[in-house]
Amino acid sequence: MQSPCHTEDLKARFEAEAVPLLPRLHIAALRLTGNPADAEDLLQETYLRAYRGFSRFQAGTNLTAWLYRILRNTFVDRCRKRRREPKTVPETWCRNGNSALRNVEASTEATVIDSIFDERLREALSSLPEQYRRVVLLFDVEGFTYKEIAGIAGVPLGTVMSRLHRGRSALRERMQPPVDGRRLAA
Repeated sequence: MQSPCHTEDLKARFEAEAVPLLPRLHIAALRLTGNPADAEDLLQETYLRAYRGFSRFQAGTNLTAWLYRILRNTFVDRCRKRRREPKTVPETWCRNGNSALRNVEASTEATVIDSIFDERLREALSSLPEQYRRVVLLFDVEGFTYKEIAGIAGVPLGTVMSRLHRGRSALRERMQPPVDGRRLAA
């Protein structure tokens, strides 16, 4: 059992480091569930799990990525549980896990894209295929590492690197000035 002093230190660290990330995770939870009440429930369960496991969190690693992973896993667990229960809600609320999980960072993406003042850049980002756009934003805007993005997106490390390269290439191509008033086909 942990000493009371150690428990208080963990509690203070959790409050100082994890609680300020609530707004970012709330957006992701809302995007996943599509319902404010369900998002609140998902977020509460995520933070409860994170608090209980905070002693196992490795200081110096990315806390945001760790919390996103817990959020994603909690959402997947809830979907699996709902599939085993008698159908009392529309099937679309808990579609197959992969399509729902693609929306984890979508609200953050929309916020970032909407905040871009350069209309060409905003349009170029918006026009990228979702799988590339998400990796570009997580890496270049959010500052996650390849490994953290692989964990968040649930894809292999090589896939993250490939999607980042292809996404940046497509973005660069879309940002090229028009040739004779027309943009090259992307």
